[in-house]
Amino acid sequence: MKKFTYENITHAKELNIYLEQGNRVLGALGYTDHSGKHTAKVAMTAGKLLKKLGYDDHTVELARIAGYMHDLGNSINRASHAQTGALMAFQFLRSWGAPLEDIAIIISAIGQHDESNGTAVDPVSAALILADKSDVRRSRVRNTVPETFDKHDRVNYAALSSTLHVDVQKRIITLEVELDEGICFLMDYFEIFLQRLLMYKRAAEVLGLRFKMKANGSKIS
Repeated sequence: MKKFTYENITHAKELNIYLEQGNRVLGALGYTDHSGKHTAKVAMTAGKLLKKLGYDDHTVELARIAGYMHDLGNSINRASHAQTGALMAFQFLRSWGAPLEDIAIIISAIGQHDESNGTAVDPVSAALILADKSDVRRSRVRNTVPETFDKHDRVNYAALSSTLHVDVQKRIITLEVELDEGICFLMDYFEIFLQRLLMYKRAAEVLGLRFKMKANGSKIS
């Protein structure tokens, strides 16, 4: 790779082969879509968040790269995919000649992004977590038979929109979710995503923000 940039890694054939395999694995297991659309959205959301908060361009770039690479581990197994993905990313980044300091930040963010055993430890990991976990939307559901939806499918299918809003002056980040309550109730959302919401709160704190949430126009926190 001539130059280590977000734009260049998105065109790295060898990286995209593993990302595509990870998406196929999750599809076979019945999980939501984790295709290039998801990775690109996470990358851009993470970058925009740090940019809006005034972080330098280099930190923004690292967040984008971590966002694009974060689901590599799914090509091996869903279990512990954050840690295996971090190790895979390490190999790619070293082969591309990335600076060691940058590698350390990126693999740490990837290794910490899963709610089962991770948490935000710095701005890049915090931005990745907020971007990844806020990507809840109907188009990610692969099951085409609503009658056979499990609770995760139902919540994702009911999500008409899920967006992050940052008030830089008040230092508040708000997750705003619109759900079709004819498909699932708000309590269903909280049952599935309570651990994620705690992860949001910690990530917001690392960025010096307070976390708030709105669901169908009503303040939840």
